[in-house]
Amino acid sequence: MLAFPRNRKMAAALAILSALGPTPIPISGLHKFYLGQPVWGVFYLLLGWTQIPRIASAIEGVWYLMLSDEAFRVRLTPTAAFAKPEAVAPQQVSAIAEALREIDRLRQEGLISEYEFEQKRRSLLDQIA
Repeated sequence: MLAFPRNRKMAAALAILSALGPTPIPISGLHKFYLGQPVWGVFYLLLGWTQIPRIASAIEGVWYLMLSDEAFRVRLTPTAAFAKPEAVAPQQVSAIAEALREIDRLRQEGLISEYEFEQKRRSLLDQIA
């Protein structure tokens, strides 16, 4: 799939069109297809007979307009997702592994909740990926 940079204003316009479009025509989720999120687009289409996709689309349209172009590009453009990750130094991997062991120990001792453990674990693993 050829990834191309997405336009923030176009995504916002499609989201607002999805929210305000006529009821009998299922246009919910157009912005999701445009942003390269076809699973969410299909989900919006399947729920098109309810008001859920319209409300979500309206919220997302306003959110896209509030984001800066740079924040939009980083969060929602798939080209960033396909960028080649930088190599992680072996010292970093061992430091992250040690931090994972430490937060697991804290979880087992009941000093942090399961939710806090999962958040910290994901944060540490994101540094490797």
